[in-house]
Amino acid sequence: MLRITFILSCLVALVSGSSLAADHPEQVYRLRLYHTHTNQHIDVVYREGDTYVPKGIHELDHFLRDHRTGTVHHFDPRVFDVLHDLIAAVGEPDAEINIVCGYRTPWSNHFLRGRSRAVAKHSLHMKAMAIDIRLPGVDTAQLRDTALTLHRGGVGYYQREDFIHVDVGRVRRW
Repeated sequence: MLRITFILSCLVALVSGSSLAADHPEQVYRLRLYHTHTNQHIDVVYREGDTYVPKGIHELDHFLRDHRTGTVHHFDPRVFDVLHDLIAAVGEPDAEINIVCGYRTPWSNHFLRGRSRAVAKHSLHMKAMAIDIRLPGVDTAQLRDTALTLHRGGVGYYQREDFIHVDVGRVRRW
């Protein structure tokens, strides 16, 4: 009976010229970010429903540029989906995420490897497939644990520096 009612409502909507989309607006995906190295903030809609918003993606690519060189690289938009889903999963869907590191040029990655053994030689930061974050007010260990439950890529935990790494590579942890 429920199915027949739904089909009839669809037919009525088609005949009357109204659309079901108007009754069920697409979900809007928004990110609020603060870059800890540039002191910049961004509040951007990057996706509507299943469609990525080119202007929003472009703004995020620029925002997440290598802060050492200014080089911009196109991010894999799945990274943004991971961030969006992660803050929703910890119960803070409107929170502003602190960005510790976004895109890295090979030069920046080499520079950081000279200072820390924790920097991977073939880091996914250089492919714009990874991001290092913290979420003010949320314990970093809790953020890590929640990211692990998403099963969407790699999750690194840097307790001393108080941030986590998330990427859209293979599922792994460190």
